[in-house]
Amino acid sequence: MSKVLSMNSAIRMALMITVSLGAFFLSTVSGQAQGIKVIGQHKDWTSYSYSENGHKVCFIASVPKKAEGKYKKRGDIYLTVSHRTGEKRWDEVSVQSGYSYKNNSEATLSVGKTRYKFFTKGDSAWAYDLGDDKKVINSMVKGSNLIVNGVSARGTKTKDTYSLRGFSAAYRSINQACGKK
Repeated sequence: MSKVLSMNSAIRMALMITVSLGAFFLSTVSGQAQGIKVIGQHKDWTSYSYSENGHKVCFIASVPKKAEGKYKKRGDIYLTVSHRTGEKRWDEVSVQSGYSYKNNSEATLSVGKTRYKFFTKGDSAWAYDLGDDKKVINSMVKGSNLIVNGVSARGTKTKDTYSLRGFSAAYRSINQACGKK
């Protein structure tokens, strides 16, 4: 449950990502997150940092190149990898689906032929443990795209395809910015 609370506060309270002409526009939605800064644009990924409660948070984010499913409306969809220096937490992978997931369901992330199961809560999904996060990141470094499959509370199946072009460079940039060795 701690992953749910920490990622929700890191992402939801820190920013809202929308896409316009392929660029991210950020809005601060909470007083806790101050001064969100773009570290760099790395092809299909962008790296960011901000201060939360006096500690540095670094993350990378991307939106899907293709979002599929039989839905009429969907909120913001994005995938992040974050480092939270104040909590000494590194490499946390999170998915925002743009809808509420079906209760007790899992999202599946696929890179090539490798699949990972993520637990869901509300409109977010996370790896079950840090070891899974690291496996996903290692696959992302080697892969060309990542697919997220999920099911909404209404039973709608979705498939979101993310490009991994620039992922490695973006990941290195947050490692450097947040002092991860």
